[in-house]
Amino acid sequence: MYRAPRGTQDILPQEQPYWRYVEEKAAEICCLYGYERIDLPMFEDAGLFTRGVGEGTDIIEKEMYVFEDRGGNSLALRPEGTASVCRAYLEHGMHNRPQPVKLYYIGPAFRYERPQAGRYRQHGHFGCEAIGDADPALDAEVIDMAWQFFVGLGLGLFTIVLNSIGCKKCRPEYLSLLKEHYSPHVDEVCADCKVRFQKNPLRLLDCKSPQCQPIADAAPKSIDHLCADCAEHYSDVKRYLSSLEIPFTDNPRLVRGFDYYTRTVFEVQPAGGGSQSALGGGGRYDVLIEELGGKPAPGIGFATGMERIILGLQKETVPVPSTPGPQLFIAYLGEEAGEAAIKLATTLRRNSTAVIMSTGSRSLKAQLRQANNLSVPRVVIIGEDEVKTGTVVLRDMTTSQQESIPVGKLLELLQ
Repeated sequence: MYRAPRGTQDILPQEQPYWRYVEEKAAEICCLYGYERIDLPMFEDAGLFTRGVGEGTDIIEKEMYVFEDRGGNSLALRPEGTASVCRAYLEHGMHNRPQPVKLYYIGPAFRYERPQAGRYRQHGHFGCEAIGDADPALDAEVIDMAWQFFVGLGLGLFTIVLNSIGCKKCRPEYLSLLKEHYSPHVDEVCADCKVRFQKNPLRLLDCKSPQCQPIADAAPKSIDHLCADCAEHYSDVKRYLSSLEIPFTDNPRLVRGFDYYTRTVFEVQPAGGGSQSALGGGGRYDVLIEELGGKPAPGIGFATGMERIILGLQKETVPVPSTPGPQLFIAYLGEEAGEAAIKLATTLRRNSTAVIMSTGSRSLKAQLRQANNLSVPRVVIIGEDEVKTGTVVLRDMTTSQQESIPVGKLLELLQ
């Protein structure tokens, strides 16, 4: 028997209310902050991510799904959304629009990683990007938007963690200090960190291996080695967040997993959960557009995984609206009644009334049992007598009371 591939899932009808609820809240908050929706391809030129996300990252080296199409092109399933949005920004000349351009997206992302609670190889992805402005007030706005999104969902047990990782001007000096700190400990760190030491030193701070924790905790802090411009930017971001009454915590080890980040980085973490169970995160990427071949255009964004959010909603027992179901079930007895039932069902549906019609030649008792199992509140019954008299029997499944009414008055009564 075939099964869904490891790290994927079927989102069954009973789980759909959670997904619909989160997607609607995402669209609602984006509208409030002036973001417009963009739908992106599920696969891109693999070079887009190699160049944008960075060859030394785990996503590129271990997690990206790469394949060659029939034309010999190297393509990759989308592992994240920022690089794709930046590609679209350049391809469609969005630099000619009023800046910053604010876009959001909802769709699947793909990463080959070890499946665990709330983490799948194909996962739902919601993200937003603001491109074309370096104002620290925009950083605070994006963080505020993320905060309000989670609050609006009904989640209450989370916190914002914040850091600044500097820019091209001040980061090289900091990376030298970081490597100097790690040099005596290269033989002590995990295998991944031995590679990171050579390829991507900043990622040393993000290691989750127990043997690396004391070394990372004692490492120099990026915020102590920012240039004047980055220090002022970070100070302004925190000042804006304080004025907005958004609680946050400095975390000098927060670096995020993409090479394109500059200056502000942040995560939304559940209380007591830590970075491995982060609900979402983001940061500023002021040089990414330029690295992809465009004119300099600073940007900042935020993204979150749908499954992580839904786990949080379920853990905190947040009620979500149920998906509206059919309000009417049509049962019938006999061939003539069946034809009348089809016509009635069609008429009701064309007047925006959701209907389930019985099929086959089951007994009335069996049809009523089906309606009850489907939790349909009312049943219309059509038999030979009803066909002759132009009436139907309308039955309330809660009280078992029923009455005979003319077909012409049924729609009016239901409305």
